[in-house]
Amino acid sequence: MGNREALLAGARTCLLEKGFDRTSVRDIATTAGVSMAAIGYHFGSRENLLFQALFSLLDEWGDLAGRALVPADAPDLGPEQAYERMWDELLAQARAHPKLWLTSVELFMQAQRQPDLLPQLADGMRQGRSGMAAILASVPEAEVPDRTVRTLGTVQLALMSGVVMQALADPDNAPTGADVVAGLRALAKILG
Repeated sequence: MGNREALLAGARTCLLEKGFDRTSVRDIATTAGVSMAAIGYHFGSRENLLFQALFSLLDEWGDLAGRALVPADAPDLGPEQAYERMWDELLAQARAHPKLWLTSVELFMQAQRQPDLLPQLADGMRQGRSGMAAILASVPEAEVPDRTVRTLGTVQLALMSGVVMQALADPDNAPTGADVVAGLRALAKILG
C-alpha cells in the first residue's frame, strides 16, 4: 500500500473513531504511518483528504444499504413480508455498523459548512433515490420513470434515513420492520 492509499485508509479510520472536526493532520498521519507532509503532497489539504474519505465511507454505506434493500432470496414471501424483512435487514446493518451510518450524517453537516461539497452530496442523493426506486419497483434503474424516483425513491430514502437515525439514537426502542410496515399502513389509512 502506497502513502496515498495509507492516508485514505487512515483518514477513514479517524473519521469513524473521531469524526471530521476532531480529526487532526497528526491523527491521520499517525494512523497511516506516514509523514504529515504527505497529506499536502497527495491531497492538498486535510479537508480534501477527509472529504475523499467521507465519500469512500459513503460508498461503503451505500453498498451495505443496497445489500439490505435487495430482497432476500425468499420467493415465498409476499410483497409486504419482503418489505418488512428488508427493513429488518437494513436495521441489522445499522446496528452492526453504527459508525459507518453516522458518518453519512457527518457528510450532511460538512456540506452545510463547505458549499463545494453540496453538488457531490446532491448527486449522491439523486443516485440513492433512483436506486431505491429501482429496487422497490423491481426494475433496472434505467427503466425507472422520473416521477417514480421523485416519489417512491424520495419517500423511501427519507424513511430509511429517519428510521435508521431513530434506531441508532434509541437502540432499546428501535423500530422493527413490522413497525415500519404498520406505520405506513396507518399513514395510508389517514390519507384514505
